[in-house]
Formats: sequence, structure tokens, C-alpha cells
Amino acid sequence: MTSVDVDTASEQEDSGPSGYAAARLRLLQEESRSGPPRRSALAELTDDWLAGLFRAGGGSSGVPRGAALVAVGGYGRGELSPRSDLDLLLLHDGSGDPAEVAALADRLWYPVWDLGLALDHSVRTPAEARKTAGEDLKVHLGLLDARHVAGDLGLTSALRTAVLADWRNQAPKRLPELRELCEERAERQGELGHLLEPDLKEARGGLRDVTALRAVAASWLADAPREGLADARRRLLDVRDALHLATGRATDRLALQEQDQVAAELGLLDADTLLRQVYEAARVVSYASDVTWREVGRVLRARGARPRLRAMLGGGRGAVAERSPLAEGVVEQDGEAVLARAARPERDPVLPLRAAAAAAQAGLPLSLHAVRRLAATAGALPTPWPAEAREQLVTLLGAGRPTVPVWEALEAEGIITRLLPDWERVRCRPQRNAVHTWTVDRHLVETAVRASELTRRVGRPDLLLVAALLHDIGKGWPGDHSAAGETIARDVAARIGFDAADVAVVACLVRHHLLLVETATRRDLDDPATVRGVAEAVRSVGTLELLHALTEADALATGPAAWSAWRGALVTDLVKRVAAVLSGDAPEETAENDAAPTAEQERLAVEAFRTGGPVLSLRARTEGEGEAEPLGVELVVAVPDQPGVLSAVAGVLALHRLAVRTAELREMPLPADMGPGTASSVQLLSWRVAAEYGSLPQAARLRADLVRALDGSLDIEARLAEREAAYPRRRGTVAPPPRVTVAPAGSRLATVIEVRAQDAPGLLHRIGRALEEAGVAVRSAHVSTLGANAVDAFYVTDVAGSPLAGERAAGVARGVEGALRS
Repeated sequence: MTSVDVDTASEQEDSGPSGYAAARLRLLQEESRSGPPRRSALAELTDDWLAGLFRAGGGSSGVPRGAALVAVGGYGRGELSPRSDLDLLLLHDGSGDPAEVAALADRLWYPVWDLGLALDHSVRTPAEARKTAGEDLKVHLGLLDARHVAGDLGLTSALRTAVLADWRNQAPKRLPELRELCEERAERQGELGHLLEPDLKEARGGLRDVTALRAVAASWLADAPREGLADARRRLLDVRDALHLATGRATDRLALQEQDQVAAELGLLDADTLLRQVYEAARVVSYASDVTWREVGRVLRARGARPRLRAMLGGGRGAVAERSPLAEGVVEQDGEAVLARAARPERDPVLPLRAAAAAAQAGLPLSLHAVRRLAATAGALPTPWPAEAREQLVTLLGAGRPTVPVWEALEAEGIITRLLPDWERVRCRPQRNAVHTWTVDRHLVETAVRASELTRRVGRPDLLLVAALLHDIGKGWPGDHSAAGETIARDVAARIGFDAADVAVVACLVRHHLLLVETATRRDLDDPATVRGVAEAVRSVGTLELLHALTEADALATGPAAWSAWRGALVTDLVKRVAAVLSGDAPEETAENDAAPTAEQERLAVEAFRTGGPVLSLRARTEGEGEAEPLGVELVVAVPDQPGVLSAVAGVLALHRLAVRTAELREMPLPADMGPGTASSVQLLSWRVAAEYGSLPQAARLRADLVRALDGSLDIEARLAEREAAYPRRRGTVAPPPRVTVAPAGSRLATVIEVRAQDAPGLLHRIGRALEEAGVAVRSAHVSTLGANAVDAFYVTDVAGSPLAGERAAGVARGVEGALRS
């Protein structure tokens, strides 16, 4: 035997299946080496083995001409887990004998199969590889990670260069295909950041999404946020390694029965700790994906619009993206909510909540730059929070489905736990209950989303939304989560600025959030003791109303098995019985507006009477003045009694972009000795208003427009319509429809019309017009805006000053509701 024959025989023995298998087993059993070092070592060991197989039998040189062995996909990236597939491409230039190429392929593939390893293989020329990639997106993605293993290095390098060039040239077509592929996969597999038995690879936020982000970066069109992404990818790969070792199978699904063993393999405390780490990593990947795909869409839209824009402008340069105001310090630009140029987060601690609320209400994502700037520079809120901060939180929670991505953006940059430190204990916390769809924190947000659909059923939607967000906050602590949550909710509600009475209601809702459904489904509702027990727990009809809505929102957010028509009917029956008990003990309502007018109000009323026209005053309100009052400007308007005052004043405020926080309307009779006048009384309107953005208008301008509105020379509806048409219609939120009802036994002196609707510019003007068209007189009104919800009560009479008859009152309510729905 020649020396060449001896060397070849030795190489064949070293590269044989048994030699590689033994070395592979030793490597996987080394406790000192895990994670990236072990994956790299396994890839290197496999490279050496396959290179030996490639060279064996290749003639005197040992290397077949015009051929190369290429690792693609996960193997190409060097991400070999213990049971990973081997993704291999045998590349040849087409000049050799096909039989020799086939023999080389057999020499490579059969030893892999003999070891029982999964193999994804192909044999192609560079032209064939590029053609297949052009037809199959998954093949193209795999080739983006092509790495040379053995043979003709120039052949591999040329293919890599060509494939990358093809990808970049075809990016406008391939990236939308890739995004659709990712969305379809997420629809099938769910979200890795919430599932109890997640697929580490296929679920949204998993390893497939990391690969997609690499492909986007390779296109040079956009790049993913890099902070934390590499660490999240490493963590998911480490868990997959441990899963392969614990099960001995090539699986990516983290089943319940294997989680304790996988946690032990990784040196973690328990399976819950394991899932929290997986969830945190998945959320980093999901958020990076959201941001990246938005950027891809923006770039592709800009590219598509540029040729048309150049044609319109005669070849000139494009215009700067339009910026539309959303709120103070917040504007819309290119489909995202961004900070205004004049915004100063370091001087405006409410800005993070205001920006989030504005984005969610407009149905827009918060831009990555805006969130990071807010996280880095926004000042801390004082304790208790100012009223605006609380209102913005309620507005954010009441935005419905768009709340979720905005909340996730704030959470990704640590803003949520800074605002609500107790959130950290429930963040990414798994719920080991098959009924639950979400982690604890996402379930809380989902409950707020569901509660936003029920705000028309309650008198205090702000308390409902905050209780929804906090109802399971005690799950981060040992013991009964309802009892622990009551203590935490009481502290949080006080910290965000609710008064003592509201804090008590929120705490009660959290403490008893399971009371109605457990009682309705497990107790005898015909037993008076059952009903009395619930009545003693809730103590008031208003709290019962809130608890009913919270119960339904909680169940709907839990999962499809937690709520049904049967359960809903039982709970409704219980609520009716409890309400009857509570109503029987309720004290008699006092007449409306029995408080004496202030000296300032009397002065304005007298001046309005003497001048025969409207008189108003503006006074800024400071934090701490009054109790539980929203900040803003106090506006008092006195107008001699005449039709259309409410709608006129409300319309002028809307034209000047003043948001109404609260309003009170009362009729003030005048003494007979004041001399002749056209009216015997003055309508006194007390408002709390705030500028939507920018500075407040001057009082003189408000009065001038109010005079024109009252004499009919200012067409408010036309002006509001013009302004709305001047701005593009945003997707916004899908709010629950308005609800207008007649309050039973609301007053002995008037009929009470209650309106619950989504707050919007001009809403109060439209309500006032509808009441005027119904031919009723508004004797008093009580208006409040709670987050994005308007909760208003109007005391109306007929022209003779008497309450409306039942049928007419119902007709007025239907008319107002119809006007608001149109």
C-alpha cells in the first residue's frame, strides 16, 4: 500500500460515521460547554466530518473539481442544536460527469442518514440555485445564510454574491411576500410571548422571525432595532438546545410535561422562570418585527410615490412628509405618532401618557424614536399624579384594540414599569390554566380592551377601565390574588390621583371581581341570603353596575371557555336581584342644582342681563385647588335666557379646539326689581376646558364668536365640517355606539336624558342641537369627560316647564341617539 493509500484510509476512518458520532456525543455531554460555544463547536465538528466525506474518493488531489459543499439555513448560520436538521447544498458548475456528481452526493448523504440525522439536501448548479430561489421564497431565505464547507471556494463565493444581489434587487417584491408569510405563520402558531406550550421556532416572536429580520437587514431597505435582539435570539436557541437534550427529539414545541426538565437543564429555578425568560425574549423579537415591518412599509410606499411625485413636480425634489397634530407635543407623520419638534419631554412628565393616548385613539403606532426619547428623557410624575396624567391613562385604556400595540411599545422601553412599578411582578407571568389564553399582564390589558366596549353601560367608565387593568395585579404575590390585589389596587389608584371615594370603589372591584360569576354559577339565587351577601359586598348600585361590566370583560379576555350565554344570563339575573335590594335602601335623590351661585356667577349674570348679551370669564385652575378636579381653565358664561345657548357655546368651544372636561348648566332667575329686560332669567354655564394643543384663545375672541353664533351669523356646523375635511380621516378606534336613555325617577322637576358616547370635537354641540330640534328646554346639564368617554345628563322640560311624558321622553332620547349615530 502506498503512502497516499494509507493517508486516504486513515482519513476515511476518522471521517466515518462512528468517529463523528462519538465526538458529537462527547461534545453534547460536556457540562462545561453550552450555549453559543457548544453550537459553534458542533457546527465546526460537523463541517470537518462532511469535508472529510467530500474529499474521500476524490482522486489523487482528494478534491472534486467544479464542486462545493455549502451549508445553508440554520446550519449555514452555525446554529446547530443537538437535533437540528443539516441543510446542505451540493453545488457544481455543470462541467463534470453527472454520474460523478451523483456518486459524490451519495457519498455525502448516506452517512448522514445512517446516523439518523435529519437532512435537507439539494444538488444544483449556481444558475439552478438562483432560479429555484426566485421561485421559492424559503429557498432564497436559506441561501442568504450560505456558508462554504468544502470544495471550490470560488463557486460558493460567487453564488453568495449573486444571491445577495438578487435579494436586494427583488426586495420590493420579496419583502411583502416575506411579511405575508410571517403573518400567516403567526396566525397558525400564535404568539410565543403568551402560549403555555409554545413553538420556539414557528410562533410569532420565535426563531423564524429572527431569521426574517436578518433577511430584511440583508435587503438594505431597513434594519431591526438591535438592542436586546441578539440576547433574545441566544436565549431562545439555548432553550431549544436544552429541549433537544431533555427529550432526545428534534422538537421545537415546549410541552408542559417537559418544561421542568428543560428548566433544570438550563439551571433555572422552575418552569415558570423558564417561561418568563422565553416570553421576555419573544416580546423583544415581536417588537423588533413590528418596528421593522413598519419601516419596510414606509420605505416601499415612499419608493412607490416618488416617481409620481417627481412627475407632478416636474422632476423637482419631494416634499417633506406632512405632520398633522394629534395632541399637545404629538403629531402624526408617515403613519406613526411622533413627537412634535417643540416637544420637551424633560419638562413635560405627562407627555409619555399623552402621546400613547393620542396614538391609540388615532389607531396609530408610536414611533420607535418617540418611545425611546420619552424613555430616556421624560421626567418622573409626582405622587399623586396630576389630573391630566390620570385622564390620559384612562384615554389610553379606553381606545380598544389599538391600545395593545401602543402599550407593548411603552413596555418594551420600560415606561410601563416606571409609571406602575407593581406591573413588574405580573409582567410575562404565565398562567398555568388551560382556560387562560394570555399571560397575566397581557390578560390585564386585554380585559381593559374588552371593558372599553362596555363603557356605555356604566356611569364611571374611568373606574371600570382602571379596575380592568388592575383586577389580577395580585397574581404577582402569594396567597389569594383578589385579597392581595385589593391592597395593591388601593395604593395604585391613590397614586394615580383618584380621591378617597373612587379609590374605595376600585379596591372593591378588584377584591370582588370573581364574586358575581362564582355566586351566579355556584349558589342558589332564590335564597335571599345569597343576594343579600352580594349586596353587602358591593354596597351601591353604581359599584354593582361596574362589577357587572368588569365580570364580563374579564371572562371575555380570559378565553372562549370562560364566558357563554348561559353564564351571562345567570350573572344578569343575579345583578337584577341585587340591584333591587340596593335600590330599596337607596336614599332619595336631591333636586338638581340646589347649590347657591357664587358671587362671581351673580356678577356675570347681572352684567349679562343689563347688556343683553353674553358675558364670560376665564380663570386658570392650578393643581391642588379643589378636590379631584381636572386641571385646565374655568370658563363661566352668562347669557340671557334664549333658545340654543348650550349648542352655541359648545360649538364655539369646539371651533377654538377647547376640549370640555366638565360642564354645568343652570337657569338663574333674576329679581323683578332689576328693571325691564327681554328675559326674566339668565342661563349660567360653568365649564372646565383645556386646549387640545397650542395656547388658549383670548376671551375677547370667544365672546365675539359666541355673539355671532347666537345671532345666527356664524355657521358652526359648516365651520366644523370644513375643519374635519381639511385633515385626512384616520383609522382611529372603533368605539362602542352612543347610548341615550331616560333615567327612571331621575328628577321630580324635569326629565333626565343620559348620554354616554365617545368624546369627540363638537359632541356637546350636536347633543344641544338635537335637543333643540326636539323642542325641549334644557334647564340644567351635567357634563363630564372621563378619558375618551363622555358621560352627560340633561334635565329637560317641555315649553310649559313640566317633565316630559313617558312616550315623548323616549322619543327625545331616540332622536338624540340617532343624531349622534349619523
